[in-house]
Amino acid sequence: MDREIRPIGPEEHAGDELLAEPHGDEILDRLIVEEMGEEIAATMRRARGAEEARYRREHPDEGLRDRKRRLTRQTISDAATTMFATRGFDNVTVSEVAARVGVSEKTIYNYFPTKESMVLDTADDALADMARALRERRPDESLTDAVLRALESDMRRFDEVSDDLIAFLPMFVKMIETTAALRAAWLDLYDRLAEVVREELAIQAGVDPRDPEVAVAGRALVGLVQVALESQVRWVEEGLRGEALRSAVSSDVNRAARLLETGLWSFELLARGARAANQARELAQAAEQARPGGLSAAPGA
Repeated sequence: MDREIRPIGPEEHAGDELLAEPHGDEILDRLIVEEMGEEIAATMRRARGAEEARYRREHPDEGLRDRKRRLTRQTISDAATTMFATRGFDNVTVSEVAARVGVSEKTIYNYFPTKESMVLDTADDALADMARALRERRPDESLTDAVLRALESDMRRFDEVSDDLIAFLPMFVKMIETTAALRAAWLDLYDRLAEVVREELAIQAGVDPRDPEVAVAGRALVGLVQVALESQVRWVEEGLRGEALRSAVSSDVNRAARLLETGLWSFELLARGARAANQARELAQAAEQARPGGLSAAPGA
C-alpha cells in the first residue's frame, strides 16, 4: 500500500494556518456528533477540557501563537482519528481530513509528515520521555526502575481522563492492529524507541552501541512499553477504571520488570566494568604525562 507522505521543510511552518479558539472545538464537536453521536461528543468535549487544563498548568509560560499551533495540531489529529475509527483508515484521505478541519492539505503536512502520524501523534513525546528517564536516573536506580518511572508518569494522565473516554482504548488499539499501514508505523515506533534506549545505554556504559549486550538490553526495556499497553487494554476490557486500572497495570508491568532484573543486572556489571576500564586508562595516561620524559616540551625548550 502506498503511504501518503511528504517531507517537511522547516521554512514551511511560517505559513501554518492556525485555527482560532474556539473554532477548533466547534469543528470537532460537529464531526464527532455526526460520526459517533451526541453522547460520545460530550464525553470527548469534557476530556479535551481536562487535558487542556492539565497542559496549561504544566506549561504556564506558553505563548499565544504556540498555543494556537498546539491546538491546531490537536484538532487535526482528533478529527483524523475520529474519521479513521468510524470509516476505516484506508477509506479516508489526507485531503478529506484537511477539508473537514478547514485547512489546506499543505498545513496538514506541516504538522504531520505522514497519514499514520496523525494517529500516532504523541510518538515523539514517548521517545523523549523514555530517553530522559534513562538519562536522569539516579545512581542507585536500576534500568528497569527508570523505565517504570516513565511508564508510571504516562499512566497518571489517565487520572484526568473520563472513564467513558478510556473505554475507547481497546477500539483504538484494535484499529492499529488491524490496519496494515498503522501497524507498520507502530512497529517502526518501537524500533525507533529501542534505538533511542540502545544509544542512551551505550553512552552511560561507555561501550559501543553495536555491542550485543546493549542491543538486547534496549529491546528488553522497550518490551515493558508493550506490556503496559497490553495490560491497559486487558483491564479496560475487564471494566477497571481510575486507581484500580492504574494499580492493575502497574502490577503487571512490575512483574515483567522483575523478570528482567537478573539479565539486566549483568548489563549493569558490564557498564561498571567499562567505566572502570576507561578510568584506569585515563589514570595511566595522566601518570605517563606527569613523568618527566612524558611532559610536553615547554616553549623554548
